[in-house]
Amino acid sequence: MTGRGDQSVSLDLLKQKMANFAKERDWDQFHSPRNLLLALVGEVGELSEIFQWKGEVPKGLPDWKEEEKVHLGEELSDVLLYLVRLSDICGIDLGKAALRKVELNAIKYPASSNTNDGIAHTS
Repeated sequence: MTGRGDQSVSLDLLKQKMANFAKERDWDQFHSPRNLLLALVGEVGELSEIFQWKGEVPKGLPDWKEEEKVHLGEELSDVLLYLVRLSDICGIDLGKAALRKVELNAIKYPASSNTNDGIAHTS
C-alpha cells in the first residue's frame, strides 16, 4: 500500500483495501463485529494517550514536532480503518450513515437556535 499524495481517498477505497488486506492474511475469520469493535476501542485508547498530558492543544498543532504529528496521523488512521472495517462487516454504508447523521443533527441543532452559550454540542 502506498500513499496517494494529494488525491482524495474515498471510504469505498478504504473498505476495499481493508477487505483485501484481511483476505490476503486469512483474517476474515477473526473479523467479527465484536472483535473489530474491541480493536477499535483499543486504538481510540492509543489515540487518547497522545493527548493525555498535553492540556488544551491549539488547532493545527503549531507546537508539535513533526514526528508527533506523524504518530498522531498513524493512530487516527488506525481508528478510521477499524471503523471502516467494522461498518463493512456489519453491512452499514458508513458514508451514507454519516451524511444522514449530519442531516439529523442539523434538525436537532438548527443554526437559527444557536445561543452561542460556549458549549460544544455533539451527538
